Amino acid sequence: MASPFPGMDPYLEQAVLWSSFHSRLIVALADALSPRLRPQYYVEVETRSYIETAETGVLLIGIPDAVVLAAKQSAQSAGSEARTTGIVAVQPVPQQVILPMPAVVRERFLEVREIGSDAVVTVVEVLSPKNKRPGSGRTLYENKRQLILGSRTHLVEIDLLRGNDPLPMQGEIQPSHYRILVSRAEVRPRADLYAFSVRAPLPSFPLPLQTPDEALAVELSTVMQGVYERASYDLRIDYSQPPPPPAFGNNDTKWIQERCRTP
Repeated sequence: MASPFPGMDPYLEQAVLWSSFHSRLIVALADALSPRLRPQYYVEVETRSYIETAETGVLLIGIPDAVVLAAKQSAQSAGSEARTTGIVAVQPVPQQVILPMPAVVRERFLEVREIGSDAVVTVVEVLSPKNKRPGSGRTLYENKRQLILGSRTHLVEIDLLRGNDPLPMQGEIQPSHYRILVSRAEVRPRADLYAFSVRAPLPSFPLPLQTPDEALAVELSTVMQGVYERASYDLRIDYSQPPPPPAFGNNDTKWIQERCRTP
């Protein structure tokens, strides 16, 4: 069964579904592009990995040397007092604490490469929450983005997340829920931005290739529909609940309620 939305389904933005959806969409894009890029190019699914420590909720458990020293002093004092008063020292009961553990973050993206030379022609990114949320994940992605923009490699950036600020760009940018950025190396710093709302179908976009090869038209809507059906999201999403944050405006909220109303 198809999604009740004509384009991006905002319910897929919830944390419990996003990681799986992101991986499925990346692989589906690769499978859709590969046959059409032969024999000049091929698509590689790459993985970016990094270690991130907790940025909030860190529990400070003390300075080890000071704790050892304090324990020795306490024991000596207690022993002295026991000799004079006969009071027996009591062993402290351990407390349960939570340690801030590093997390290994893995993000998939696509590289279109030239057959023979293996040169990276185009990078396709589907942004994740870590790429947009302030912190080490966003910094890492922005650094990589700058390297690509300073090279002769094209960049396609697909942002299907409403949360947090969009990646840096300049111009008279109209507000939108979602966006696709196509940056051709030969015309930088100019780029094409496809901005669309939750009410709109997913736009098709051109995948830039090497000159004189023409850009390849990518039907993102078809790819998305296939992912939705294969993952059985229609059986897993409770459309009677409100969509995940950030909240939509009143008009969009009413429209979403109408789309999700059970027949």
